[in-house]
Amino acid sequence: MKRIRVVVVDDSAYNRRAITRMLEELPGVEVVGYATNGEEGIRRVIDLTPDLVTLDLEMPRMDGFTMLRILMANTPVPVIVISSTSGDEKVFKALELGAVDFIAKPTSVISDELLKIQQDLHEKVLSVFKLNMARVQKRSEPEPPAPEIAIAAPPVGEAGAIDIVAIGASTGGPPALQRIFASFKDAPPFAMVISQHMPAGFTTAFAERLNRSTGFEVRESKDGDEVLPGRALIAPGGKNLVFARMADKVVARVVEPGPKDRYIPSVDVMLRSCAELYRQRMLAVVLTGMGNDGALGVREAKKAGAQIVAESEESAVVFGMPREAIATGLVDKVVPMDDMAREIMHRCGFMPRFG
Repeated sequence: MKRIRVVVVDDSAYNRRAITRMLEELPGVEVVGYATNGEEGIRRVIDLTPDLVTLDLEMPRMDGFTMLRILMANTPVPVIVISSTSGDEKVFKALELGAVDFIAKPTSVISDELLKIQQDLHEKVLSVFKLNMARVQKRSEPEPPAPEIAIAAPPVGEAGAIDIVAIGASTGGPPALQRIFASFKDAPPFAMVISQHMPAGFTTAFAERLNRSTGFEVRESKDGDEVLPGRALIAPGGKNLVFARMADKVVARVVEPGPKDRYIPSVDVMLRSCAELYRQRMLAVVLTGMGNDGALGVREAKKAGAQIVAESEESAVVFGMPREAIATGLVDKVVPMDDMAREIMHRCGFMPRFG
């Protein structure tokens, strides 16, 4: 197995030592250098050509954002952000600049609490072998605006085929979802629900960011929120999203994850719950991400009569989740990201108009 050579960039000596210690407990991982700011970090990357960089965002002299821009333009390398920032959108800006993933520091002060990220760090470091780095680099370059989709309704008296679109994603998901949502000029005549693997404290800002980019309402789901056409509900970080029928409406339930839920928010749990209520009037979409979350949910959804779409390998940052969904043999179509919004509209029985 090829060794993963890592450069750690963080202005805190304690954090550098702690992250180095956690990384070097993982077989096959070697920390080959460190840096205290972005300027020094760029020099280390050029000199040492690592397989991976861990990056703090807030540093003196040159911050993590500037370093990311320069790296992706000149020396592309997988970058995992390790940041205590949760109350704003800085992490999502870093993902748009080309970082492949992020890990939330449990505290912004020097503390052994940092060691709690070890399992998450190990999993994300190992995913480096599965990265589509060409896609990461392409994503960090200025992209043409997503074509805006307006709704061309079906003939009078004919309803759309789908009432709900349930989307699951992990590594690479935030920019992918941003791309899909930015395509909608008008509110769609169906509901959307999303489980994006993300820790607590980040999904409020993520939902607000998506809400500003699209023509319909996007919000972090609260327990009891009604599932409505033209509304997208994002599962809160660290929780699962399920659904219940109350009289003539469907409401979201935000629940604690179960002991068997390895990935949270769980795509499997969301898809299974959706399928129980919506059956053939549901579309499940599995996007980029590591692991196999979504595959069991796809089986349950298809058994109930739902349609299934998965992102193609050519556009996925990590093809793990889509690959596992496709391996079930139940996916109706495999679609590259640039065509995903159009495919969703088509599957829901509405003809997209662009402009």
